[in-house]
Amino acid sequence: MNKEYLNIGKATDLKNKKERNLFRFFETFPGAITWATLIGMFLLSWLKPVWAAFFIIAFCLFWLLRAFQMGAYLISAYKKMKTNLETDWIRRLENLEEDKYKIKADSWRDIYHLVIFPMYKEEEKIVRETFSALAQARYPRENIIVVLAIEERAGEGAKKIANSISKDFSDKFFKFLITTHPADIIGEIAGKGSNESWAAKKAKEEIIDILRIPYERVVVSCLDIDSQVYPQYFSCLAYYYLTAENPTRSSYQPIPLYLNNLWESPFFSRIVSSCNVFWQMMQQQRPEKIVTYSSHSMSFKALVEMDFWQRNFVSEDSAIFWKAFLFTMGITR
Repeated sequence: MNKEYLNIGKATDLKNKKERNLFRFFETFPGAITWATLIGMFLLSWLKPVWAAFFIIAFCLFWLLRAFQMGAYLISAYKKMKTNLETDWIRRLENLEEDKYKIKADSWRDIYHLVIFPMYKEEEKIVRETFSALAQARYPRENIIVVLAIEERAGEGAKKIANSISKDFSDKFFKFLITTHPADIIGEIAGKGSNESWAAKKAKEEIIDILRIPYERVVVSCLDIDSQVYPQYFSCLAYYYLTAENPTRSSYQPIPLYLNNLWESPFFSRIVSSCNVFWQMMQQQRPEKIVTYSSHSMSFKALVEMDFWQRNFVSEDSAIFWKAFLFTMGITR
């Protein structure tokens, strides 16, 4: 599978008109179905009221059963999340036998975490709170590499904040790198994906390759700049990475909890964010349907092989999952 195919991200990237129209059709199909359902109920109520009645009854019954199903998923996910929060993951790593490792490593301490924070024009207070939480991580500091990825377009303000954060936190981790993503690179659009790709490549060139750290021993976590990780997050992640059936061909998705400024946000935002938390919790109980969302983790080896994140997308979270999915299908075949 060639790189050009893997980097297709939007209809305008396609030169062939027929392919571009087909891509656009599938891109708009889900939204079209939604609008057709909503408008169709009103039209059928006027033109075919009996048909409309049967449709609405079946539709309501379907969603009632789905509500019970999702409720069961949510309860199960909550219990599992509570158990995980109470687990001592360092102890589980210590007790994990080496013959259960799914990658070549002499110890769990061979696993490095590359943590990338893309930043644009966020306030220093937000960035500082993020790094204060990161500094409390219960994982060996000599195995955590941090990259603060700023945008050139953000100007001197972002550089000033980055330097301030580096001054106060760089000595708390194995390596601390500030990268500046150049503006107006041909073939890229301004966004999180292009910034993260630039940051990961710099980390590869300036840290990982120089230290000759095997790529399969590096787990990359892309976190929003306002993400405050749980102290045992990286320990838990390392455990699942070591024990996954195919670590370098797996994605690792935490449950996002929007609690930092919950009561400072507008009422509607609180409703939306709470619903999103519930949805992500339910998705954890059906891994066959889950895709990466917002902050997520992947193997550095896999990212290098498929040339990192897409650079013609603003938001890269679910896009990198499908890129990896298509890439590994291509390798298998």
